[in-house]
Amino acid sequence: MLSVTNLMHRPGTSETFAEVVPAPADLGNALIGVPEGTDIDMNVRLESVVDGILVTGDAVVDVHGECSLCLDPIDYEMSADIQELFVFEKAPEGGPEDEVDEQYAVEGETLDLEPALRDAVILQLPFQPVCRETCQGLCSECGARLEENPGHHHEALDPRWSALQGLLGTGTEN
Repeated sequence: MLSVTNLMHRPGTSETFAEVVPAPADLGNALIGVPEGTDIDMNVRLESVVDGILVTGDAVVDVHGECSLCLDPIDYEMSADIQELFVFEKAPEGGPEDEVDEQYAVEGETLDLEPALRDAVILQLPFQPVCRETCQGLCSECGARLEENPGHHHEALDPRWSALQGLLGTGTEN
């Protein structure tokens, strides 16, 4: 929560906020995200406008997860841009259809940046992260790394021909 007492209803005034804050819980998806409690480097500018407080800036986070193909760990730093308007008063329920369903609001004389931060970070995370673009993943039959054994495959016999395997002996001859 940030205090915006100095900015309330004073269009044209602004403040900057540069601080390291702990990451909230569940900032990510099933395979990749920002671990809870890790440092988030926030650099934002709070600017008072007629309708509310405009928040612009970025947040630098450390992302941790696993590759969706080979399950290797993935760690990198990511910057998420934030640009949101926190309105002084929310739109009334049942307002015009063209209005945004979810508005950020100034609560009393404070703003809660967590929902805006969450939206900015999660939207930039990959839905199916990969450790590298050339990752071949694991064999779906036995779990072997396909990168280590490029010619790896399993002979798939059509089960409709299984009754004839006894005639051929072992079933692997042509």
